[in-house]
Amino acid sequence: MSIFGSDKLKGKKVAIVATDGFEQVELTEPKKYLEDEGAQVDVISLKSGSIKGWDKTDWGDKVSVDKVIGDAKVADYDALVLPGGQINPDKLRMEQSVVDFVGEFMRSGKVVAAICHGPWTLIETGLVRGKKMTSYPSIKTDLKNAGAHWEDSEVVVDKGLITSRNPGDIPAFNKKIVEEMLEGAHAPRS
Repeated sequence: MSIFGSDKLKGKKVAIVATDGFEQVELTEPKKYLEDEGAQVDVISLKSGSIKGWDKTDWGDKVSVDKVIGDAKVADYDALVLPGGQINPDKLRMEQSVVDFVGEFMRSGKVVAAICHGPWTLIETGLVRGKKMTSYPSIKTDLKNAGAHWEDSEVVVDKGLITSRNPGDIPAFNKKIVEEMLEGAHAPRS
């Protein structure tokens, strides 16, 4: 717990799945916020070592990877966060191991939170049909074509599935992740 946080999420574990090209603040700010609330947060990626962020118009900072996707188990986590950026989710949605992990999370009823272009990976699971969602405007049509009900709001929640549009929505996104985690598991999504 930091002097600015609490122990609301003490004992909870959050998986952030990302790879090179994640939008810097869409990983670092939720990670810090959730840790300040007492959660253990693991960055899970395609490779060990570190991954490099994208900071608005150029490469950003490196973030340490805690676990590779092949070693991650949904049962070990209470929530999943998918940061955006264009590069990161485009790479992730092409990796079957990531799609399988995210799909298992979606079916579990646990909290799943995706921001900006992060929902691209959710689309690949085939489990967004009928869900209320938002995203970066450029993937609105992708979500609609996958059967989601898209709306232009800073944060949209559908039974523990949390989505936001862009870095400006991060404060509302972070707050909603904590609220949904405290509420507990939802009915499995199919």
